[in-house]
Amino acid sequence: MPKGFSLHIGLNSVDPQHYSGWSGDLVACEADAEDMELIAKSLRYDNTSMLLTTNATIDNVVNEVKKAAESLESGDIFFLSYSGHGGRIPDHQNDEADGFDETWCLYDGQFLDDELHSLWHLFKEDVRVIVLSDSCHSGTITRAHYYGLNNYSNIDPINDITYRFMPLGIRYRTYEKNRNIFTEKKNQITERNSNELKCSVKLISGCQDNQLSADGAFNGLFTANLLSVWKSGAFEGNYQKFHRKIVDSMPPDQTPNLLDIGKSNPTFDKQKPFVI
Repeated sequence: MPKGFSLHIGLNSVDPQHYSGWSGDLVACEADAEDMELIAKSLRYDNTSMLLTTNATIDNVVNEVKKAAESLESGDIFFLSYSGHGGRIPDHQNDEADGFDETWCLYDGQFLDDELHSLWHLFKEDVRVIVLSDSCHSGTITRAHYYGLNNYSNIDPINDITYRFMPLGIRYRTYEKNRNIFTEKKNQITERNSNELKCSVKLISGCQDNQLSADGAFNGLFTANLLSVWKSGAFEGNYQKFHRKIVDSMPPDQTPNLLDIGKSNPTFDKQKPFVI
């Protein structure tokens, strides 16, 4: 029988010592992680773990993903969910079409998309990986003004919505403060093509790169709609149908993305989401 491992990350705040005095307070990210773990447990995953706020450090995340990569074999599944702030840093190696490396804002620092990509190369052939990311990238300052935000706040005071991105002013300060760390990170990462991956990675994100993901009172907007479509496991259909139904329930300015990288796996594509 295939095995299922899962890791669920949720941060309601980050360490202000790293993020230039900004704690990035959110409400529903820990609850998102708890609800995603409940899905894994309901499907009888062999191993589930959570990293919440202060425990959601870069080292802890990397170590948990590495444990999964070492344990899982062909046909097994790894379910990874993240709820928290998304960030961006300038890309100086010209490997990003938009000129930025996207990041997850973990408690003690930003985790680059390149770093996450490098971890997929540790997984064995035909392991299935499903990633949910209820976070956003700050986009351009024009976009921020569209939402009624300013350089130092991710809160829309008119509509009383908190968005899961690092305010532009904080983003720049944090990058300048930690520029050497980011340079070292990029230098240590061996650039490898997604075509070299032996596993199959499927991402359903909370929004598009140029959009924002909203927080909420109980769950993030994306996670809340995902749970509504999931219907405690009553949902029937494959990942594409699942994604489409979530998109149909979202507002027009937050459109979840479905992305596949790595080895093609038609069986994975046809399966009900998250099943072992």
